[in-house]
Formats: sequence, structure tokens, C-alpha cells
Amino acid sequence: MKVLFICIENSCRSQMAEGFGRMMGLDAESAGVKAGAGVNPDAVKVMAESGVDISKQFSKPIDEEKLGDYDAIISMCSVNTADICPSTFIGAQANWNIEDPKGQPIEVIRRIRDQIKVKIEALLKENYRIA
Repeated sequence: MKVLFICIENSCRSQMAEGFGRMMGLDAESAGVKAGAGVNPDAVKVMAESGVDISKQFSKPIDEEKLGDYDAIISMCSVNTADICPSTFIGAQANWNIEDPKGQPIEVIRRIRDQIKVKIEALLKENYRIA
């Protein structure tokens, strides 16, 4: 299954989802509404704690010309950032409503990492049924 995970800057949530997705066998990619300056170093750190290396990943914008290449597009955006990251404008099949970790302490990023892992495990367990 080819999946695109999106968030605002493609620096933390969608990067972690891409890392877990690839580790679990998905053809996973990530992108942001507006690409950030790079992957959040705390995201790299907490993913390494889980045995997933995302240190070589980089922030990239959504390529609207490639959207038809994906079996699923999943937004990570939280409800309070819907005006910045409207998942419907690119045809996302689901919005996982994951809190924006920007500026948050590493403990929050760990909690968000764990939420993302559970969501991807559920996606796989339910045979890719997007919810």
C-alpha cells in the first residue's frame, strides 16, 4: 500500500508516520502543506528510541501532481490547525487529528510518536481500512 502522510511543515508528525510506515512494510512517504526547515531533531531522537532511523529524511512540500499515485492520503493535522492544514483540499481519506508538536517538550513528542505508532498498527491490522 502506497501511503502519503501529511502535516503542516513535514518536520515531525508526518515524518514519524513515514518512518513507522516504512518499518512496518508500507510504501510510505510524507509531505507538508509548507515544507519546514528540516526534520525536528527531537522527532529523530524519539524515533531512534523506538528503533526507527528518520535522520536521513527531509521536509518536502506536497506535490499535487503526484497525489493520484497514492492508495491513501492521511492527514496528521489536529482540529485546531485545520485552517492551516485542510486535509480535504488534497483528498485525504482520513485525518488522524494528532496534536501539533511544534515547540512542545520531548515528552509530548514521545506521546505523539506512540499515538502515531498505534494508528499505523491499527491501519495494518484492519487490512488498510482507512479510519
